Amino acid sequence: MLLKYFYDEKLAQASYMVGCQATGEALVVDPSRDIQAYLDTAKKENLTITRVTETHIHADFVSGAKELATETGATAMLSGEGGNDWTYQFLDQINHEIVRDGDQFMVGNVKIEVMHTPGHTPESISFVLYDRGQDTPMGVFTGDFVFVGDVGRPDLLEKAAGQKDTSRVGAKQMFESLKRFKQLPDHMQVWPGHGAGSACGKALGAIPSSTVGYEKVTNWALRHDEEEAFINELISEQPEPPKYFAVMKKVNKVGPALIRELGEPKNTLLSADELTKELENGMQLIDTRPASEFAKEHIAGTINIPNNKSFANWAGWLVDYDKPVYLIADERNIEDLTKSLRSIGADDVAGYMETAAIAGLKGEGIATESYEVATPDQLKDKIANEEVTLIDVRNEGEWNDGHIPQAQHIMLGYLQERINEVPRDKPVVLQCQSGGRSAMATSILQANGIKNVTNMAGGFGAWSKEDLPQTK
Repeated sequence: MLLKYFYDEKLAQASYMVGCQATGEALVVDPSRDIQAYLDTAKKENLTITRVTETHIHADFVSGAKELATETGATAMLSGEGGNDWTYQFLDQINHEIVRDGDQFMVGNVKIEVMHTPGHTPESISFVLYDRGQDTPMGVFTGDFVFVGDVGRPDLLEKAAGQKDTSRVGAKQMFESLKRFKQLPDHMQVWPGHGAGSACGKALGAIPSSTVGYEKVTNWALRHDEEEAFINELISEQPEPPKYFAVMKKVNKVGPALIRELGEPKNTLLSADELTKELENGMQLIDTRPASEFAKEHIAGTINIPNNKSFANWAGWLVDYDKPVYLIADERNIEDLTKSLRSIGADDVAGYMETAAIAGLKGEGIATESYEVATPDQLKDKIANEEVTLIDVRNEGEWNDGHIPQAQHIMLGYLQERINEVPRDKPVVLQCQSGGRSAMATSILQANGIKNVTNMAGGFGAWSKEDLPQTK
C-alpha cells in the first residue's frame, strides 16, 4: 500500500492519496482544486486514480473532487448523510456513488469503511482504512472532525452560512461522534484535514498526524465526559470565520467550475489616465508587494495583500467576489497567485500589471501615496493624549486577552464594511499583533479616502515588550 500526504501551506489544508500497488488503483481523499500534484504522483507511482472522496462539503477551500473525477473518470464517493440540505448538486456531471455510515468500498486490496461523524457539519464522514487482508484498521481520515489537539468547530453554519441556532446542535453531535472515536483502537493513526493556521478550529496542532490513543490523552475535547461543559468550551472563543466560507459552502455544494473553463489573467496595459478612471469606477486592484514597499509608495486606490503564506486567507476576507480581481505582482508570481485566489473561489482573476510598471505610471502622472510607520515609543504619548484614533484590527480572542486602553476594536476582516465607524476628525493609527494585518488595514483606509494614517511597527507585541499600558 502507498500512502501519500499533500499539504497546502496557504490554506493549512491536507489531502491524501491511498494506492494499492498490487492492482495499480488509487484513491484521493479531500483533494484541493489544483489537482496536478495528484496526477503527477499517480503517474510516478504507476497508479490510476479510480476513486476520489471528501469528508464533507468544505467551507474553507474549493474542493477538487469534481475536477479530479472529471479529468480522470474516477468515481466520486460522496456523503449521503446530513439530509436533503446537504445533497451534492453536481452528481449528474460525474461518476459517483453515495456512501453512508457503515458502507465499505475497495481500492484494489485496500478496504475503506465509512463512519458518519457529524458535528463540524451534518454530512461529515470519516474514512477508516484497512490494509490488505487485515481485520484491524490501520488509521482514519478524519477531515475536519478530529485534528491534532483539537476538533472541528460546530459554529460555521451559523456564523458563516447564516443558519440560526445550529452551533449547539452541531456541538451536541460532535460530543456523540467523539464517543465513537474513543472506541477506536489506540494504535490507529489519525490523518486530519487541516493543520495549524486553519480557521476550522481554535487550537490545531502543527504535527501532520497523530494516533487515536495520543489524542485521547492530549486532545482537550476528548478529555471531556460531561456534555454541557464540552459544548460550552467548544463553542467559546472560536476565531472569526472568514467571510468567504459562506461562498465556499455554496460553491462546493453546487459544484465549482472546472479550471479549464476559466480564462487566464492577461497583462493589462493601461495608461495612467485609463487606470485612474478605472480605479475611480471601482476597479479592484490588489498590490501584492511586501508591506514595507507598499508603505513607501503605492498607487492611490489600491489595497495591499502581500504575497505570503497568508495571502489566500486574507484575500478571502478582503476581496469583493462580485468584482473582477486585478493584481500588481511580478509576472513570475501570477500563476501561483491565480491558483491561490481560485482555491478560495475568487475565479474572476481578470488581469495584472507588473510591479515594474508602477514607475512608468508615476512618470505619466498617476497619483501615488505612502503612509507612515512608527514604533510604540513614538506613538505612546499621542495615544495617551488622544491626539490620534487607535484602531486595533486583531481578532476578538486577541483583543480579549489584552489591548491598549484607548483602542477601538474593528477586526481586519470587517474593516471595509465598518469603514464608517472610523473617525475622521484626527489622524488614525492602525495596530495588530505584529504589524502585518494593520499594514493591510492601513491600505484599506487609504483606499477609502482616510489618508492620514500610520501603521504601528511591531503592533501590540512590541507595545507589550516596552511595558506600556494595557487592559482587558
